[in-house]
Amino acid sequence: MPLKPYACANCGHWQRYFAPPPDCPVCTDTRNDLPEDGWRFLTVEEVRPMLRGHWRRLERDLVAFSVSPPLGLNGTGWLLLHPEGNIAFEAAPFYTDEMLAEIERLGGIRILAASHVHGYGALWQLQDVFKPEVMAIQKEDLRLTKAFRVTWPYDEALEIAPGLVLHHVGGHYEGQAVLHDAGRRILFCGDAFKVDQDEAGNSTAVSTHKAFHKSIPLTPGEIRRYREVIAGLDFDTVCTPFEHAPGIGRGIALAVLDDQLRGPPGVRHLPLDELRRSATR
Repeated sequence: MPLKPYACANCGHWQRYFAPPPDCPVCTDTRNDLPEDGWRFLTVEEVRPMLRGHWRRLERDLVAFSVSPPLGLNGTGWLLLHPEGNIAFEAAPFYTDEMLAEIERLGGIRILAASHVHGYGALWQLQDVFKPEVMAIQKEDLRLTKAFRVTWPYDEALEIAPGLVLHHVGGHYEGQAVLHDAGRRILFCGDAFKVDQDEAGNSTAVSTHKAFHKSIPLTPGEIRRYREVIAGLDFDTVCTPFEHAPGIGRGIALAVLDDQLRGPPGVRHLPLDELRRSATR
């Protein structure tokens, strides 16, 4: 019986299975909520007519891919344009034919990677269509990659292209990694940070967490691990699986972590103005 991709209607996580899967490993994890009305899994044939694809070219040769209406967690797929081959980090929940055609027009994909399962989206589609040389996932999260084939698992760090290094940070997920792009001065931070933004896309506050919706904080040891890695990286912009946040650099990121280390555990949404003052002290 052939394996088919199925998307969880609750969170959007894709699995390849021989029938609708018995459950979703993302929803059954403590960091996400179970569907109130029971499991429902969508085939590609059901998903395709539901969605419209969008993309926007940002500064620094970065392209953001997304869909509407929302599917599951509804993350963003980042495409980093590179003369020696494009890199896709994280993925949109699904790629329409028009989105795939745009990626092809931009030069396809040489390397695929993601921070953790909340950013996987439809990585399987990008692997099937563009057949990239590398699919890099940190070894602790391999159990969540049933929809695609990992070709380069790694331990603590992996340079996937000159100036582009994956760093294992753990915390939010055991295998969570950040991607530091030294040339663009961007930190693709996964869910190490959450950036609150207004309707115009202006950043207003920053937080860090083990589970955002349930307000479960990280442990001091997990925060120290974040800080150990991030203190050595130079960046002036962060990209989560959901937000593009120019102006949030290393100083602000460290101020968020230092707040956690000073006080009791908690998910605190720290106003950006307050963090800017802390970062300049």
